[in-house]
Amino acid sequence: MRITITKRSAEEQLLVERADGSRAQFRIPRKGPVPHDAVHFHAERALGLQRGFWGSVAAGEDPQAIQARAMAGGHASAKRAGPPSDDIVELLQAERLVECFEAEMWGGAADDAGIAAMAEAGWRASHVPPLALPPAALAAAREGLAAFGAEWQALPDGGSATLEWQERE
Repeated sequence: MRITITKRSAEEQLLVERADGSRAQFRIPRKGPVPHDAVHFHAERALGLQRGFWGSVAAGEDPQAIQARAMAGGHASAKRAGPPSDDIVELLQAERLVECFEAEMWGGAADDAGIAAMAEAGWRASHVPPLALPPAALAAAREGLAAFGAEWQALPDGGSATLEWQERE
């Protein structure tokens, strides 16, 4: 699946072209030095997640439907803190890990133990089991984010970056 992210002043535009030829387009607010969904891409790919955000999109789910599924399934928030439905567990695990990588990008480098501690606190608050965080996977996510971040920062407004999501058999 090809993911094209276009840089805009207030939001990022995303175009998804799936292996089956179907497409999806959506926008996300601009926040931080790297688009939130690009952080998802690198974290989910490095850990081999297939039911997180990008695996769900690759399987044909519309991005807005993923958000609705997460809300219906008990996405933990201050108002709804309780165990989620099974179909959103990996989605929540990915989201909490993405928040850790974003905190690292915004606040300075953390070591693997720091990322793991932040992630475990997030997973606990979201009532989902922790993921294994092998050092090689964390390094792969960081390396991918660093390379993408450098490319992204060099793009002018209206410029695009492309990511390729490889579906697992």
